[in-house]
Amino acid sequence: MNKTISILGCGWLGKPLAIKLIKKGNLVKGSTTSKHKFKEFDNLGIQPYLISLENLKENINDFLNTEILIVALPSKNIIGFKNLIKNIKQSSIKKVLFISSTSVYKSENLEVTEESELVDSPLVEIENIFTSNQEFQTTVVRFAGLFGYDRKPGNFFKNGRVIPYPEGYVNMIHQDDCVSILNKIIENNSWNEVFNACADYHPKRRDYYIKTTADIGNIPPIFEETKNTVFKIISNKKLKSVLNYNFKYADLMTINYGDLEI
Repeated sequence: MNKTISILGCGWLGKPLAIKLIKKGNLVKGSTTSKHKFKEFDNLGIQPYLISLENLKENINDFLNTEILIVALPSKNIIGFKNLIKNIKQSSIKKVLFISSTSVYKSENLEVTEESELVDSPLVEIENIFTSNQEFQTTVVRFAGLFGYDRKPGNFFKNGRVIPYPEGYVNMIHQDDCVSILNKIIENNSWNEVFNACADYHPKRRDYYIKTTADIGNIPPIFEETKNTVFKIISNKKLKSVLNYNFKYADLMTINYGDLEI
């Protein structure tokens, strides 16, 4: 059955997700902080709303009149999210999909799962604000480093910026996989869960950034050579098992990063 879904933050990830959900017959409401994006949203079939987490004084009742809320904001504004939850409690929302990051895990040179120890950070506190609430169900998706289309890893370290820990390992995920995973969570009704979302393979940082810069014709990267290496390897086993998901971009070293469409 088609759903009404609101996406708070229709940006690099939220917009392609909205497009996919609309193609599947859902009604999608999308927020932006720039009114000039309204025409683009209208053309895509996204109902546009001007909403800022930092200033929720405006009436957002209509935006929150929805079945599912997807929170796709990079903000670490704890007060802003607390105010958002107050508004959610007064709405019809019973399901929230909160997009987080694998930065919540400590780098202790180990493989980390959803049960691994977390750092003390605003993002962890924000996750807890959502998951501890009893009035709606929240699924948290912790994405690894994001890439795809205009976001090319070969551009991450430019202008002499040095890459630390070259013997460590990368944890990355393509935008297409992000969108498909979020859609699958909604389709499968996988609520009250926490998922790590990261490609299957974890090449060394040295190998990965040499390849990604070469693929797009950038000058070779500069590495900070250190005796000690700090890393973490993100496990995606739970996500693949629960959602029965196979990654489109599973092996980061078989991608031609110069061919990624803009």
